[in-house]
Amino acid sequence: MTRLKHSERHLIARIGWLRAAVLGANDGIVSTASLIVGVAAAGGDHRAVTVAGLAGLVAGAMSMAAGEYVSVSSQSDTERADLDRERAELAADGEAEHAELAGIYVRRGLDPELAGQVATQLMAKDALVAHARDELGISEVSTARPIQAALASAASFAVGAALPMVAAVLAPASALVVTVTVASLLFLALLGGVGARAGGAGMLKAAVRVTFWGALAMAATAGIGALFHTTV
Repeated sequence: MTRLKHSERHLIARIGWLRAAVLGANDGIVSTASLIVGVAAAGGDHRAVTVAGLAGLVAGAMSMAAGEYVSVSSQSDTERADLDRERAELAADGEAEHAELAGIYVRRGLDPELAGQVATQLMAKDALVAHARDELGISEVSTARPIQAALASAASFAVGAALPMVAAVLAPASALVVTVTVASLLFLALLGGVGARAGGAGMLKAAVRVTFWGALAMAATAGIGALFHTTV
């Protein structure tokens, strides 16, 4: 009888790119739609609204990429420093590190003898990987990837920002604010649901949450635009 190879794909493997992509697209929709609504509420014509939206798209995408790269690079630097220290400790006192690893397995429920055996076998294969995973919580899945995160954030922001931009271009001047607002809230609800689905979470709660904050942001910028209303 042939045994099928058991293979599992866990949702946690998506967390790096998923977080950056959802955050980028959400920011793209909210910030660009809010900017468009604010300029329109201040009396800006179609051309002014389009220029403002396009400028917001480009600036936002670059800002997201830079911010995500710096943030994740800091995480990567911290991980690298911890691994360097762990590597030095393994070279200086392997027995103490073995006892430390065994102690971790004991606290997880193994008896001391079995914990010692597990620690011995794992350290024989790759001591640094064993300590990185079980002592430091660093694994291949969670390892920081600055360039991947930066590109995902920039691309997703641009895609998200393009949605209210298209709505603004197609909307008649008399209904621009309403059209962009309604379309952007629908996009946000869809994004929240899709992001939650990809991450294995509840779709309705995520959709309501992201839509609420998007509506609040657009209401605030519309209020500011109306307060400083001017003819362009």
